[in-house]
Amino acid sequence: MSIDQTTQTRQLTTYLLPDLIPSNQKMTGSAVVIDILRASSTICTALDAGASAVIPCEHIETAQLTRKDFHADKVLMGGERQGVKIDGFDLGNSPRDYTEDIMAGRTLIFSTTNGTRALHRCQTADRVAIGCFLNRSAIVNWLQKEAEPVHLVCAGTDGKITLEDCLFAGALAGGLISHGESFAMNDATRLCLNLYHMSIQHKEGILLRLLESQGGQNLQQLSMQDDVTYCAQVDLLENVPVWDCGRNRINNL
Repeated sequence: MSIDQTTQTRQLTTYLLPDLIPSNQKMTGSAVVIDILRASSTICTALDAGASAVIPCEHIETAQLTRKDFHADKVLMGGERQGVKIDGFDLGNSPRDYTEDIMAGRTLIFSTTNGTRALHRCQTADRVAIGCFLNRSAIVNWLQKEAEPVHLVCAGTDGKITLEDCLFAGALAGGLISHGESFAMNDATRLCLNLYHMSIQHKEGILLRLLESQGGQNLQQLSMQDDVTYCAQVDLLENVPVWDCGRNRINNL
């Protein structure tokens, strides 16, 4: 259904953590799962590089069982625990490792500490997309095509709110509002929007925020600062990864 931006007011709700989604509430409308450092950035990159699909698994054991359904040369295992590649997996959670020569035509079975868990908390949403700075404009354009409510779901880290996810939620809210549409926002969305507006006052504000965040500091301690720099890039990609909950597959729209 198309929207009349002069008359419609949509609900724009941000959940700073997946556990803040009411367990008995259906998420009518579109949800965007956000895990900037690094699951959502890696999923978007892998699909842009030609992965045939991404299968998100909350648990390592589930990922290992799922792999048995595929021919060995048609599947890759990717993921991390506490930032480090899972033993026996092909790749970790560095988006820079998901290149076209590795991913093209292959299915990625993917499990991370926080991102895949956040995704599975969105099962009741009508549509679920994966968003990051890399595909910000593509996600904004996708959200504008419908008149239903919007839910921005921040993955957080180990049950704690993360600056980088809040920053991107604010970036999405800012992008939607800039097109003139009217939204009814919850306070979490307003906080994220204020954070984003303050951050972009500096030319390198997004990168600086990501570097100073706890997630960014953790990656720097693991000598993965280049991942932070990569994830801070805006509109590098044009794809919109959408999760089919029933089949548990993420594909480009």
